[in-house]
Amino acid sequence: MKKIIAILLLATYAFSTDLILGVVPQQSPLKLSKKWLIVTNYLKEQTGINVVFKTERSIPNFEKELYNGKYDIAYMNPYHFVVANKEASFTAFIRAQKNIQGIVLSKEKKVDFSKENLKGKVFLFPAPNAFAATLLPQYEFKNKFDFDIDKEAKVLYVNSHDSVYKGISRDIGYIAGGINRTYNNFKNNTDKNKLNIVYKTAKYPSHPIAYHPRVKKEDIQKLQNVFLNMPKEIKSILSIKEFIKTNTSEYDVIRNLNVKK
Repeated sequence: MKKIIAILLLATYAFSTDLILGVVPQQSPLKLSKKWLIVTNYLKEQTGINVVFKTERSIPNFEKELYNGKYDIAYMNPYHFVVANKEASFTAFIRAQKNIQGIVLSKEKKVDFSKENLKGKVFLFPAPNAFAATLLPQYEFKNKFDFDIDKEAKVLYVNSHDSVYKGISRDIGYIAGGINRTYNNFKNNTDKNKLNIVYKTAKYPSHPIAYHPRVKKEDIQKLQNVFLNMPKEIKSILSIKEFIKTNTSEYDVIRNLNVKK
């Protein structure tokens, strides 16, 4: 009986130290898993916490799981965090040092951003709530060029950043939104050689990694320390040069931006 109780206690302990890490699917689940499984294995080795990688087939599916608190920790875009903080009390604790910036691409080397040229054109975006790739271009086009993409253009959401880049190259759309990191990681040279960056948005705090309130603070402290001291070869897998500490208040600038007006 004592042996059975000991086994049950060990099983309970092991379960209590399993943390589900949700990752926003900016790329295909297969591509993400090849990168993040290396990271989660490293986190486990360094902390003893079994960090389990999880992603979804689309960004909207990821949002649903995130806002319902299905992940213990999650890597998300800044707008996702603002909503996840409100809906499920997620707290930001680590992010890439480099700020995030949206890019707009076209097959043309220079684009006329007037209403006359853009009206009725097809715009490609990865998902409605992709912060830098969708929301920032929409926000800035409206405020800088007096052009409401949602109302005056045709918008197609194609699930991933890679699909955006392929779509522009293959004439599915005229103009599209992305970010530098996923664009730099886009390896299809046949498609990439046809693309031009024609606009860049303002910069904002990058994607945070945040935790749900059920996660023990001591586990988060361990994970934060490991991210801060992560070897360059591991960080380079994620195309990140340096991690820094962050907090929820740093994302007030996103909350105050009102990109969803």
